[in-house]
Amino acid sequence: MATENNFASFMDRMWADYIKMTPQALKIFNLFQQSGETVLNDHIALRTFNHPRLGIKSLAQHFTKYGYKEAGEYFFVEKKLYAKHYEHENKEYPKIFISELELQKVSPLIQEIVTNCVNQISDEAIQQEDFVFSGRHWISQHNVYEKLAKESEYASWVYAYGFRPNHFTVNINVLKNFNDILKLNEFLKHNGTKLNASGGEVKGTPQELLEQSSTMAAEIPVQFADGIYNIPGCYYEFAKRYAMPNGELYQGFIAKSADKIFESTNSTSKA
Repeated sequence: MATENNFASFMDRMWADYIKMTPQALKIFNLFQQSGETVLNDHIALRTFNHPRLGIKSLAQHFTKYGYKEAGEYFFVEKKLYAKHYEHENKEYPKIFISELELQKVSPLIQEIVTNCVNQISDEAIQQEDFVFSGRHWISQHNVYEKLAKESEYASWVYAYGFRPNHFTVNINVLKNFNDILKLNEFLKHNGTKLNASGGEVKGTPQELLEQSSTMAAEIPVQFADGIYNIPGCYYEFAKRYAMPNGELYQGFIAKSADKIFESTNSTSKA
């Protein structure tokens, strides 16, 4: 039976994979700790494809076994994405946000590339708990990555990195000195962090019950079959939640804000 200790170990391993790929997140985490803050995760995000073998459920199973339950769904028409988030009755557990690329809505080129990638993954691997941070299960070529990126940045990111947390999210509500998102953003920028400015540095409003900001994913070297190339990796997000009329904090997500947050992995070298 899945236990709390097992879950803590699972999360620790996922975080270790994430900071290995996202040094800026560890730097920011350490800055908060040096400022006397306790850093808790609001949510963790994962990306996949809605392929019959690899949809949202294939990743969610590794969390539902620990007691997570489906809590909301979201549609991103322009990016051709669909997402769900999952919550645990223990509110100290982070929410899990899983999105998938809707393959029936993309070009035959993307469908063919994704199908080829998925065919290289064993059923046994998908069932392993570590699958959600197991990385890439296929050989990737940078020229193919670039073709995918022209149509879907999302598709190109999963093609390059495989399965792993796309971002972790700092829970602003529990911070003592940075409880205001504008103050938090200024602190980050003062310490050399580049923020995602798509739609403004702050996505959402207190009236919408959720404010979010995020770093821009730093480029990191990735080994492709045709060489090593620097491409955007993962990013770090920050979320502040507001109380609903019943006094409880809103736990969902705002699709139009999340749509802009997705762009944190866009290449900053693009015009």
